[in-house]
Amino acid sequence: MKTIAIIPARGGSKRLPQKNVKILAGIPLLAHSILYAQANSDIIDEIYVSTDNDEIKRQAILFGAKVIDRPESLSGDLEPTVTALKNVLEQLEETVENVVLLQPTNPLRPDDLLKNAFKMYEQNNCDSLFTVTQNHQKFGKIVQNKFVPYNYKIGQRSQDLEPLFYENGLLYITKAKLILEDKIISENAYTLIIDHIFAKIDIDAQDDFDYTEWIITKNKK
Repeated sequence: MKTIAIIPARGGSKRLPQKNVKILAGIPLLAHSILYAQANSDIIDEIYVSTDNDEIKRQAILFGAKVIDRPESLSGDLEPTVTALKNVLEQLEETVENVVLLQPTNPLRPDDLLKNAFKMYEQNNCDSLFTVTQNHQKFGKIVQNKFVPYNYKIGQRSQDLEPLFYENGLLYITKAKLILEDKIISENAYTLIIDHIFAKIDIDAQDDFDYTEWIITKNKK
């Protein structure tokens, strides 16, 4: 049962140019996910970075990952992540059982997250698992310039809301055969609930990057 980690890291980023190699806490953003995978070598057999960018490729190799060159046709802004994962699997000669997807834009993860998640994944005989976090906000829609509550009634206490959860992007574990069918999350995927400040981090713009640096600094104190 070979398990690999795949880190998809294309070069194109309009809101934060070259974000995957932008220095965060002394190392490139991409490197945080590589080092996390290396720290879980008892689970992960190989680490692959899928990229279309020479500098990302150089940094990935420097930090000990293997690189799969991603074709331009799979590197556009609207291209789904699953096509990059599938492309990696199609380039490998060996048989892969499980894929751990680590998104570089979620650089911080609890130390024991993968160990706990993989244990759940195996115990429940899952074909996929992903992490979610509860959202405690009051949501609504704007209809004809008026706010219409969506998940609550006006005057209702926040602690009495029906729980809603969001896909936080921290971790995905999937059977390789599912990815080859163009899926990362199956209909019966196991959802692992994570209540951690790292779940609020998803780097897409400079403000996200600055917030992440602040979190790192705060946790070092």
